[in-house]
Amino acid sequence: MVTIGDVARHAGVATSTVSYVLSGKRTISPDTRERVQRSVRALGYRPNASARALASQRSNVLALVMPLRTGMHVPVMMQFAAAVVTTARRFDHDVLLLTADEGPDGLERVAQSARVDALVVMDVELHDQRVPVLRELPMPSVLIGYPEQADGLTCIDLDFTAAGAQCVDHLADLGHRSLALLGTPSAVYERQTGFAQRTLSGFAAAAVRRGVQGIETPCEHTFDAVLHTVEGLLREHPDLSGLVVQNEPIIGPLLDVLRRLGRRVPEDMSLVAICADDVAERQVPQLSSVTIPAEEIGALAVESLIAKLEGGAVPQLTLLPPALTARGSSGPPTDRAR
Repeated sequence: MVTIGDVARHAGVATSTVSYVLSGKRTISPDTRERVQRSVRALGYRPNASARALASQRSNVLALVMPLRTGMHVPVMMQFAAAVVTTARRFDHDVLLLTADEGPDGLERVAQSARVDALVVMDVELHDQRVPVLRELPMPSVLIGYPEQADGLTCIDLDFTAAGAQCVDHLADLGHRSLALLGTPSAVYERQTGFAQRTLSGFAAAAVRRGVQGIETPCEHTFDAVLHTVEGLLREHPDLSGLVVQNEPIIGPLLDVLRRLGRRVPEDMSLVAICADDVAERQVPQLSSVTIPAEEIGALAVESLIAKLEGGAVPQLTLLPPALTARGSSGPPTDRAR
């Protein structure tokens, strides 16, 4: 096994110099830092995580706070979790997954246990009760999502307001004049979960801006709920020709419901979804969609935490711009749909 002493001898520097380059705790000249880093790469040296933890009084463990609440779609959440775990391993950190919905008490319990160095917090609400505690904790945190009052916090998310607006613009550009947002289950809106509320806001504002009818409705995850919701929309809004879907579990049932009701996609009803690309691409027809960049967001969250642990500065709010990919589910309205 390559040791820090081997790196020092290879680079022609003291062992302490290698330690300072790796930890960043002291200023080292650029030439010396580069020489040490070349030796690290050449020898394939990997710092021992346990030794570093003892030396720095860290656990080298990050906590991922991902409460499993009513209305959540667990497969999507696990995409974020996988990205957090994978990125943490790049920095020789493990991840403790916390799924209980304990609110502020859970954060304080974890902080007092000294089992973790930092927190990644998910399922953030606009008026999240965990925020005051996060501001006071003696350890860094990063939120995936952001509350209404984000001062003093580090937050990373997709710009869901822009995503909702982008879906409306896409359908309006195609000529659609009556649109509906099939949103998350009611419980998600009742908690005022940030991503759902911001998509709703972006959808509504864009509908007004484009001069089109914008209808918003939650939808539960069952086939019967989808059927009941769509039948009601078509009965009350016979001119409806475009649907924006922010509810990944209902995508398959929705396509079945539209076929049952004699609505062709996209000839009679255009669809745009906010979902993972692989979900959009395996439908028939493939769905026009705004992708949820779970891997990128999870990686950014961990990279920001590591930077904070090392005393670096990170942006307070990072919003990733939405990217809409047009596929076979959206097109101009036909005479029937006008």
